[in-house]
Amino acid sequence: MSLYMFGGSSLAEVTFGRFRKAPKRAPIPLSTDTHKVDVYIDVFDSSGSANVVEASGATHSNAVLLNSSGQIIGKSIGPSTNHYCIGMSECRKRIDDMINDAKKEAGLSLDTPIDALGLSLSGCEQEASNKEIVNGLFEKYPNLSRKYVIASDTDGSVAAISNKGGVVCIAGTGSNTVLINPDGNKVQCGGWGHILGDEGSAWKIAHTAIKYCFDQLDNFSTSPHPIDRIWDETKAYFQMETQADLLNAFYLNFDKAMIAKLCKRISELADEGDELSKKIFRDAGRDLAKMISAVIGKASNELTEREGGIQILCVGSVWLSWKLLKPGFIGYLNDNTSVTELTLGKLTTSSAVGAALMASDKLNIPINRDYSKNYEVFYIYQKAEK
Repeated sequence: MSLYMFGGSSLAEVTFGRFRKAPKRAPIPLSTDTHKVDVYIDVFDSSGSANVVEASGATHSNAVLLNSSGQIIGKSIGPSTNHYCIGMSECRKRIDDMINDAKKEAGLSLDTPIDALGLSLSGCEQEASNKEIVNGLFEKYPNLSRKYVIASDTDGSVAAISNKGGVVCIAGTGSNTVLINPDGNKVQCGGWGHILGDEGSAWKIAHTAIKYCFDQLDNFSTSPHPIDRIWDETKAYFQMETQADLLNAFYLNFDKAMIAKLCKRISELADEGDELSKKIFRDAGRDLAKMISAVIGKASNELTEREGGIQILCVGSVWLSWKLLKPGFIGYLNDNTSVTELTLGKLTTSSAVGAALMASDKLNIPINRDYSKNYEVFYIYQKAEK
């Protein structure tokens, strides 16, 4: 509801922002016989997390098809695959549709199963439901894949830049922060959806903005800054005039992703100097720093004792508004934590690539990769900074 410290691999030992490259291996040619093509495919669902369009948190899924040289030979885009939102049956159907679209682009027969399918999906945090998804895929779509690896969306993000674990902070439509230690142990803060969490997300930013307006208009509480510009943008976005007009969007025809898209309008107001919008983003920055702080205390020394401090992979397009988040983010770390240094990075490739690499590692299927091409550093925090 659904970002990292980067370790090494057999091909490259990674320290965030620096790489010591291992000797290159000879590339593995792509066979022209589709029955012998080694392919790895992932469906990465971004409902509430990552690859969110603009600052809004649009809900969609990505699939990529890789050969054993690590080349993308096919890809596709589809709607959400979160089984909590659409049900198991529809989730499987959408996965099958996307895989077949990617197969077509790669020139592969739809009747030939791929070697491995890595699924990095929002909502896939529980082993029992994950098994149910996979068993249903084997039963209803026998030509889809020979093997499966399934995990949450955070796992795919980490696997895109390391097979030694790390920290990912997702701030898209929803939010989630997860630490994965090198031994596989996980620590999570967030990821509980819009009713129980989603702090720092596009949904929470939009909801907070609207709530300030409602409370001011009801004379329930006084907004810390004028609500005029946010209320005008809210009415224009939802094409409504009164508070009551908004109830349909929040109840009868509730669409979390659609509401979250108001976040983009709020970010634009903040860029233009609206004080309430700026405060909302500062508070979101504090929430994201708080989530990160909640998990990094359990990080192994291998992840913390690196140049630049612990590295965080930041996923989701709320992070595109870093300059608006930054004051609150830094303020929280300065005033409330013992963190002296940490590094923030972002993916330069799809998390779908990460799930493909995740599948190849867990199933011992060789696939070439260069982690250095998959991310870049955008900020280094140091305690003394004000």
